[in-house]
Amino acid sequence: MVAGHLREKSGYFYMVLNYKDADGKRQSKTMKTGLTIKGNKRKAETMLLEARQNFVEPTPAQASDEILFADYLKKWIEMMKNSIAYTTYANYRMTMHASTIPYFAERKTLLKELTPQEIQDYYQWELDERKVKANTVIHKHANIRKCLQHAFRQGIIDSNPADRVERPKVQKYRGKTYSPAELENLFTIVKGTRIEFAVVAGAFYGLRRSEAVGLKWDAIDFDNKTITIKHTVTEVSIHGKREVVASDKTKTKSSYRTLPLIPQFEQLLLKMKAQQAEYKEVCGKCYCHDYAEYIYVNELGELIPPNYVSQHFKIVLKNNGLEDIRFHDLRHSCASLLYAQGVSLREIQEWLGHSDIGTTSNIYTHLDYNTKVASANAIISVFGDAGKQKQGKKKSPQSA
Repeated sequence: MVAGHLREKSGYFYMVLNYKDADGKRQSKTMKTGLTIKGNKRKAETMLLEARQNFVEPTPAQASDEILFADYLKKWIEMMKNSIAYTTYANYRMTMHASTIPYFAERKTLLKELTPQEIQDYYQWELDERKVKANTVIHKHANIRKCLQHAFRQGIIDSNPADRVERPKVQKYRGKTYSPAELENLFTIVKGTRIEFAVVAGAFYGLRRSEAVGLKWDAIDFDNKTITIKHTVTEVSIHGKREVVASDKTKTKSSYRTLPLIPQFEQLLLKMKAQQAEYKEVCGKCYCHDYAEYIYVNELGELIPPNYVSQHFKIVLKNNGLEDIRFHDLRHSCASLLYAQGVSLREIQEWLGHSDIGTTSNIYTHLDYNTKVASANAIISVFGDAGKQKQGKKKSPQSA
């Protein structure tokens, strides 16, 4: 028999039954007695006893029938926490809690009753009302499908409704690039500032923000003149708080790469190394030694947060009247410069750390324009020769 007690509220008795659900979690159910408090306590106690004796705890099947899709999404995200990278979990959580969970919670959509049309309507709402990009909806779809696939494997739903949904078309993003002259101007502007290191790393090596911030001194081999990209630092949001996550794991296996140490970059590193030694001496006990192994730290030895790079990069561009580009577009600029110098897409792939040549060619298809021009000229020359031959065979009006 389940436990229970009486509760007094607004002059009436209420019955509260306590039980464990299908997952073993404690739950409570409140029911009205319809009895006023004055003079009805014995009757209320009798009703409570009967309710406790007759109460049937929900079976797992009954519990799954009643679960809301929004609640299952929450549960699935937390379940995934220990089986995926922390940054991936944080992105899942942020993406779903931003709009997906509130959307379906407001509509009280049951997991077992979720239809492809309801999912399709949600995607359209994201596109029309929130004005998000199609690629954002595609990422949300991937998470929703994974969640529902888990419910399908658990036998909670008979099929995955997300499999019958039309995804928006992928929108290819063509990053903006800076010319050599624009980059040279940018280098001059950021020289000696806190974002100089990130800008140079992004433009010279095409480093991602996480890779630039994550560089450690042991990644630099001054003797053999190499730099190894093997550690990253990212920033995520959990429960509304920003967290910096360090990892000895790059975005992909191909992102782990060793590159030549360019003289200009080596000079910058040596200057930063000398500055850090000076700051340690000046600050004394106030200096933070927690990040001594990192290259990119401030005057107090604190690690430069990834978001600082993006935010201050935008500020520098605006304050100096430069074309507005993303920090990640320095990576695109690096690729453009390499290609302009005759470097092949395969070599660019290895330099940037893309997992396959397809990624490189998809992003930098526009770089291959020169080869298309050469092909066009070749075709023109063929047709041109054919045209000349026809003209030579054609009889003149006088000879006809």
